Amino acid sequence: MHEKLGTAEQQVQVISEQLAALYAEIEKVIVGQKRLVQRMLMGLLSGGHLLLEGVPGLAKTLLAKCVAGVLQLKFARIQFTPDLLPADVLGTQVFQPQTGSFSVRRGPIFAHLVLADEINRAPAKVQSALLEAMQEHQVTLGDETLHLPDPFLVIATQNPIEQEGTYPLPEAQVDRFFMKLLVDYPSEEEEIRIVERMAVTAPELTLNPIWSAADILQVRKLVDGVYVDARIRKYIVDIARATRQPEAYGLKLHGLVQYGVSPRGTIALALASRVQALFSGRLYVTPQDIKEVAADVMRHRLILTYEAEAQEWTPDRIVSEVLDRLSVP
Repeated sequence: MHEKLGTAEQQVQVISEQLAALYAEIEKVIVGQKRLVQRMLMGLLSGGHLLLEGVPGLAKTLLAKCVAGVLQLKFARIQFTPDLLPADVLGTQVFQPQTGSFSVRRGPIFAHLVLADEINRAPAKVQSALLEAMQEHQVTLGDETLHLPDPFLVIATQNPIEQEGTYPLPEAQVDRFFMKLLVDYPSEEEEIRIVERMAVTAPELTLNPIWSAADILQVRKLVDGVYVDARIRKYIVDIARATRQPEAYGLKLHGLVQYGVSPRGTIALALASRVQALFSGRLYVTPQDIKEVAADVMRHRLILTYEAEAQEWTPDRIVSEVLDRLSVP
């Protein structure tokens, strides 16, 4: 990507072409999962982090490595375990007997794209250390404060089927994730293609770079320029507030939602809608952009009551109900 691309509309056209090339490049290794790739790019372009929930074996790690490869980003994977310490993630100070001073040994978090595998297997102390770094984009070791690289994206994974020996993230910490994504099994056709491509002793994993870290930072400026009309802003706020005060919006959700979407979630919904508009080749947000990203942004920010669980309500169903009932500007 060049520094000068002409008008904003021309930049959007160039980005659309490069996104198509990026998806095609990743498709050489990963079958399907285009939506997940889009969400990873959305996290990078918005400065937000992702929480992935899916059973083992769905190529979450491989996909993250492929995205880092085509974007020329430094990649690090941290396997979270019950005996993990904050220093194993952030780094530590090492005493140098020759000089009588301490030097900093940086941890794996000092990468552009960090995969926190099975984050709920580490105790709260380690989870908090990671989430603080995510929030502040810096790490303090002793009396030295070190800034994390930019762009910086944490992709944390959770295993939904094995809860023994886990430390679930508190709701207040989960809220810090920009999106929560549910990774499902591939279709039959996709799985046949996966077997055809990957059931060899040495699968081909070489990818050509498309973007760089500098390109991502440049596109972020374009994201900030995506127009959000006042009526669209009110629609975003109404969606969030309807999860907190459903009766005020004529929704029959009484007794189902214990805590609604936070103001942080409202900001995330607006920002994700801007990136979605850009991905759709536009420099303005439409209600459809909001609907496209609403479930991913809101599902982990909704805390339902026991009554809702007894009636088999899910956060996604609540989001769908809100979007169906609210009038569109």
